Amino acid sequence: MAEAASAAATATAEQANGSNGGEQKTRHSEVGHKSLLKSDDLYQYILETSVYPREHECMKELREVTANHPWNLMTTSADEGQFLNLLLKLIGAKKTMEIGVYTGYSLLATALAIPDDGTILAMDINRENYELGLPSIEKAGVAHKIDFREGPALPVLDQLVEEEGNHGSFDFVFVDADKDNYLNYHERLMKLVKVGGLVGYDNTLWNGSVVLPADAPMRKYIRYYRDFVLELNKALAADHRVEICQLPVGDGITLCRRVK
Repeated sequence: MAEAASAAATATAEQANGSNGGEQKTRHSEVGHKSLLKSDDLYQYILETSVYPREHECMKELREVTANHPWNLMTTSADEGQFLNLLLKLIGAKKTMEIGVYTGYSLLATALAIPDDGTILAMDINRENYELGLPSIEKAGVAHKIDFREGPALPVLDQLVEEEGNHGSFDFVFVDADKDNYLNYHERLMKLVKVGGLVGYDNTLWNGSVVLPADAPMRKYIRYYRDFVLELNKALAADHRVEICQLPVGDGITLCRRVK
């Protein structure tokens, strides 16, 4: 989540200075919304009609706590959290992994979806952010499902790959971390996720920048990671080990179902 932290700090500073480098200002009032919808009213309608009335009270509490954090744009949006929760129930996931946790909104969505003896290997470089959301996770009664590891994810993944017993053992993985390592994560996850299992890559539409000309005005962090996101999208589309579906939920999420 190092890139996200830098991104959030940059965006916060720009907003405070009233400068956005020529960009259109954020459309929606929802904190950390990450919606690509053009209509404020339509997005608010989705939240108020389908998301908020069904949101678990502890997820609502965590969302509100996160809204007060200076890096709140790093959070998973409420509609994406609802999507992940339902998806995990549909596939019957039990053994899962999350790379990039922040305060744990998507982590809590996962923990609430999997069975009581389900597990989540959760990795992030910042334990302090995770502990900000931990009281809500504990209140929900699902903290026992989470094995949190502070530090970079790649060394942990490499250790897992070294043990053959871990191969094909994960049902679902959610990746919302450093975009320049997504392809490195992908190669390792193709060994760790079972055939028929899913990997979800977040931010694959990257604030809509994927369709902008290279010389279009963008915030620095958007421009820097844009090429990595474009490279990822191209690589996933050509990867015959997976079936893919890219959805305009949140900031774009690409689901990869391992087929071989």
